[in-house]
Amino acid sequence: MSKFVTIHNLSRLVTPIEAEYCDTALGRMRGLTFRRSLATGHGMLLVNRRENRLEAAIHTLFMNFDLALIWIDQRKRVVDTRLAPCWRPLFVPLHPASHVLEMGPERLLDFQPGDQLDYLTK
Repeated sequence: MSKFVTIHNLSRLVTPIEAEYCDTALGRMRGLTFRRSLATGHGMLLVNRRENRLEAAIHTLFMNFDLALIWIDQRKRVVDTRLAPCWRPLFVPLHPASHVLEMGPERLLDFQPGDQLDYLTK
């Protein structure tokens, strides 16, 4: 059974994101790959054990849609954001991150570096 989180941006008045919580190696490797679509306001939170740039890197090979990537550090602060077109080999954050929020590109501008987030697993 999947775990979910509601992600609130405490720095901006925007609608929260409902995200699947993924903290396993296999789940992080798969991410949203092969999914046909993603509902607006939904995403996936990929959780790594430690904070660094390489482990937080993302690919969009085999993706059927573009993604907004939000990299988050252990303090739940946004450290980088990027639009990730599908079928690209690698996206690496500018700063170390321990979490990556993958969601639809329409929500990219709702998150900026420095924003403070809050979320708890359900």
